[in-house]
Amino acid sequence: MTNKLLTTASRCIAAIALAGAAGPVWAEETVKIAGFTWPGYGFWHIAAEKGLAPDLDIQYQTIEDPYESFNLVAAGQLDVVSSTAEFTPVGVERGLPVKLVAFGNLSNGTDKVVAGPGVETAADLAGKEVAVLEGGLAQIYVAMWLEQNGAAYDSVVYRNIIADDAFAAMIGGGVAASEFWEPYGSNTLKALEGSSILTQSDEPFWLKNAVVADGHYMSNELINNRRDVALKTMQAMYDAIAWWKENPAEGNGIIAKGMGMSVSDVELVLGKDGTSLDGGLYVYDFIEAAQFCGAAPGNPPFEQTNGQMSDHWNLVSEWWVKFGLIQEVKAPETGVECSLHKELYDSGYRG
Repeated sequence: MTNKLLTTASRCIAAIALAGAAGPVWAEETVKIAGFTWPGYGFWHIAAEKGLAPDLDIQYQTIEDPYESFNLVAAGQLDVVSSTAEFTPVGVERGLPVKLVAFGNLSNGTDKVVAGPGVETAADLAGKEVAVLEGGLAQIYVAMWLEQNGAAYDSVVYRNIIADDAFAAMIGGGVAASEFWEPYGSNTLKALEGSSILTQSDEPFWLKNAVVADGHYMSNELINNRRDVALKTMQAMYDAIAWWKENPAEGNGIIAKGMGMSVSDVELVLGKDGTSLDGGLYVYDFIEAAQFCGAAPGNPPFEQTNGQMSDHWNLVSEWWVKFGLIQEVKAPETGVECSLHKELYDSGYRG
């Protein structure tokens, strides 16, 4: 019996020594993230694959309907949603426990309004059907363009058709025009003889006003009750962007695999050289996003201004009032949370 006890004790001591030599084992915090199939959200895949946040278990799932994602946040089943940046006022109106915490990227040519044969001006679209994601950024984009060009925003019939279905509707003549992101816009222009671009997101007006953009949203529970995890999650995303800038070819491959897209389609959107200027999407790094939030000194790119997040909130809110999705324009702080950027910046983090 004594020998057995000694043997057991020796084994326990050896096990403890080995565990100590290997270092402490920390439990990973799970972060559940969702977004639709889009290269601009692919940096989550880089963060996970490259282990840029070793104490986080980053779980990204593709959900094509952003409204489903936000409902899952409300149900406590998601922590983060990457989506277009216009949703927050609608979410606030519906009482969803979510905040826009970062401007993720800006469309720099990847979005365009494509018209079918015979349509050259806003007036030509009067009474005709235009495919958009109703209640989404595409609808605001088209409506603003119509008003800029002397037509009422409601002079067209908006049809809730997107992506492949909008492509098919354009080819079949079911709609007169459509808002597209890549690769659907380029594919339509190639396939439909006589089609043309009415407006494209790399025009200075759209860039300066940051009209067509993506954002990252976090649940109130993550922001308020798991603050350290929220900060680590945000840092992981910006570390992934910094890594991609240094390794664009490998990074695009990781994003393509994670999103189930071809590398060529990812390159069409993000570019090949890591500058964010040779594709159709400009990716904000940490400092630029913090400046847009007003959480770091200096101005963001494209003649944008420090703290423009509030102006963007007001812009989209005013349009949702026009479209009847919300009743009134509320204060930006009801739906925007820039304190995470501020806390990271004040800690010395620079991305």
